[in-house]
Amino acid sequence: MMQIVNPILKGFNPDPSILRVGDDYYIATSTFEWFPGVQIHHSRDLKNWRLIGRPLNRTSQLNMIGNPISCGVWAPCLTYDKGTYYLVYTDVKSFASNYKDTHNYLVTSKYILGDWSEPVYLNSSGFDPSMFHDDDGRKWIIQMQWDHRVMPGGKSRHKCLIVQEYSEKEKKLIGGVTRIYDGTSLATIEAPHIYKKDGWYYVICAEGGTWHDHAVTVARSRNILGPFDTDPKNPMLTSANDPLNPIQKAGHASTVKTQNGEWYMVHLCGRPIPNKGRCTLGRETSIQKLKWEDGWIRLAHGGNNPELVVNGPELEEHPWEEQPVRDDFNDEKLNINWQTLRIPLGEDILTLKERPGFLRLYGHESLRSHHTQALIARRWQSFKFTAQTSIEFEPDTYQQMAGLVCMYDTENYYYLRVSCNDIGEKVLGIMKAENNAYSEPVGGISETNITGWGAIHLRVDVEYDRMQFSYSKDGVNWDNIGRVLDASILSDETCRNGLFTGAFVGLCCQDFSGRGQRADFDYFDYIEH
Repeated sequence: MMQIVNPILKGFNPDPSILRVGDDYYIATSTFEWFPGVQIHHSRDLKNWRLIGRPLNRTSQLNMIGNPISCGVWAPCLTYDKGTYYLVYTDVKSFASNYKDTHNYLVTSKYILGDWSEPVYLNSSGFDPSMFHDDDGRKWIIQMQWDHRVMPGGKSRHKCLIVQEYSEKEKKLIGGVTRIYDGTSLATIEAPHIYKKDGWYYVICAEGGTWHDHAVTVARSRNILGPFDTDPKNPMLTSANDPLNPIQKAGHASTVKTQNGEWYMVHLCGRPIPNKGRCTLGRETSIQKLKWEDGWIRLAHGGNNPELVVNGPELEEHPWEEQPVRDDFNDEKLNINWQTLRIPLGEDILTLKERPGFLRLYGHESLRSHHTQALIARRWQSFKFTAQTSIEFEPDTYQQMAGLVCMYDTENYYYLRVSCNDIGEKVLGIMKAENNAYSEPVGGISETNITGWGAIHLRVDVEYDRMQFSYSKDGVNWDNIGRVLDASILSDETCRNGLFTGAFVGLCCQDFSGRGQRADFDYFDYIEH
């Protein structure tokens, strides 16, 4: 029997929405402020997955310029009906207060790889909308409704789930809004999906918040407009009562039925660094096998805790080709693993064409910017990895810098950068930001003079909570720069305004003078250990 080891989508891949079309399985996950929006992975066996696309790739679909940290795309829902794929998503414009500015949209496509349509605006009532296609042809949007008001003592009011019909002909929501479910005592109800089986409508939702009290709860009704009755054995999935489980934060789930009638559920999770309790890889996606019992959905193993190793479906295993560890920048388009912050970058900032075989970045705004950064980055997907690059950069002022960055968000990063000092020497040093507290050089470490060097190779080695930067003139002989750093500060638990994404490693260039000094990167290696 095929065995599946969790998580199935490693690194920052939260809020999974799973879909089967024929023999193909797809999972859509949140991308928050990273562009293009929404990750879609593909599988044939529920075990082996590959990233195939990001449908929100135009600013007309998703313009996040100025969006705060951990805003942007929340909780996409991917569905399919009569030859068309439907993707519902939220673009969050603010959330760090009682107010939540959450605009919900729908895009469609005849093909999973697109092109996806221009967005249809749905509403702004709350986040985590999903679409349900009923067997009578009607379509419904179910979502949590946010209540900004507070009760005495400052506690937020209880959220609820609402449902409203969607008219495909009119391309808008129609009819009244119906409140269908208030959730359980776990509270903070969100992430609803509706499924229909044997005449029952089942709502599967998340409660307890997206941290260690996270859970999946279930309710059912004979009518999509409710009332919904709670499963007496809720929560059906949680790791809140199992602190030693390597799969923590279990919640926010969606289900799928295989070609052979087996049921599985994908769900959000986090893996803390052992003895540290911090999730540098962010919130990931795991899978559990299900069974039906007395008209309710249950985990196949009989409990409600997630399993690390799951029995796979009765399908032939279908592995994908291993991805190369080196990106030589030989194509005219970026490798699919790269993303930018908030918006796409034009040829005036990022180009693979001006110097074939090199990524050229023209210096732009600071790493603190929420607008336009000359930066590309990819997820950390292992607790142990090496990332390496070669850069050619000739700064003539301390206001110009470029190099290799490890970051969680614009307030939390380590940056090994080439710059210039006050006497015109080219220097190498480390910058750090921890919850917007900035330091340079880190820990009082002096900068390294590299005047006269052409290309310089930069490397970072990460092993759980340990990070070491190094540099080389030839890419063979390496010298460490600085001390071993605490990689665990780039985590969900430590980033005060982040919370929802995960650590990235990337390449960037800044020029605060506004002259757009360029940096050329010859290659990028990402090697997991």
